[in-house]
Amino acid sequence: MNVRILQPGLLSSLQDAGRPGHAALGVGRAGAMDIPAWRLANALVGNRGGEAAIECTLLGPSVVFEEAATIALTGAPLRAQLDGRAVPLWTRCHVPAGSVLRLGGMTVGCRSYLAVRGGFDVAPILGSRSSDLHARLGYQQGRPLRAGDELPIGVADPLPGRHAIKTPYIAPWSLDPQPWFDFTEAPLALLRGSHWSRLDRDSQRGLFAGKFVLSKDSNRTAGRLDGQPLHLETALELVSEATLPGTLQLPPSGQPIALLAEAPVTGGYPRIGQVAATDLPRLAQRRPGDTVCFRESTLEQASARLAARQRRLNLLLERIAQRLQNGE
Repeated sequence: MNVRILQPGLLSSLQDAGRPGHAALGVGRAGAMDIPAWRLANALVGNRGGEAAIECTLLGPSVVFEEAATIALTGAPLRAQLDGRAVPLWTRCHVPAGSVLRLGGMTVGCRSYLAVRGGFDVAPILGSRSSDLHARLGYQQGRPLRAGDELPIGVADPLPGRHAIKTPYIAPWSLDPQPWFDFTEAPLALLRGSHWSRLDRDSQRGLFAGKFVLSKDSNRTAGRLDGQPLHLETALELVSEATLPGTLQLPPSGQPIALLAEAPVTGGYPRIGQVAATDLPRLAQRRPGDTVCFRESTLEQASARLAARQRRLNLLLERIAQRLQNGE
């Protein structure tokens, strides 16, 4: 059973949890930019949790299902139509064979996720089906999806209470996106980096009190932030050190760069901050032209917020699985 890409959208790729643990080989993690949205899309179709989904950027693709399938859409709000009928997000939808799903532009936010029961079953590389567009790893050498691509769907048992269908079916319940999507563009928690103290005093204040705008030159590797330039008290001569998603670097331009899912494993720019892990999905949903502000956080505060989010997410995943088991 395959899904065929009719139109690829602006930038669509296959993503799962990524390939952590290979930094010693020079291989970054990659994976879904908004992990909670990706996980919830998989949960809504009854996947085990690690299956690959299509990550859509600003404008979604159009696809045709060769056989009946169960799908879910989460993440940034976007227009979705199945054979001309509107499809809601954050719920489960059964689609019959031959159905065409057309995804349009996103009204707010930057990334949405299309999950299918069984997952997109392309060949894994280093334990992941994610496409690393920067390193050229993954499906078709890590390139974005193109018209004509045929993506196999993994084998999965039918959901309880669901049999062969010949017409679309939308589940009578859905998730509230509010806890999982930042509609307000609230400030992101930022920890001081190892070189924060080397900023001059005006730049130290400006980092947390100023406003930045996400540049159009941003991508899955990094978000470039335009604003009042930041300056070091004195120039630094640095050797490359380890970096990871969320590292906030300061290049010579004075405009910070926030590393994202396809972050390189090392970097030589001063590390002036680290975006809290719980706020990385919120940063991933900012689109070019959106405002980015920071508020200072400690490691203890950031760790507590991450643990609390994980508890909420695990509880929701359990509730979704129970409803599916009950045939709802």
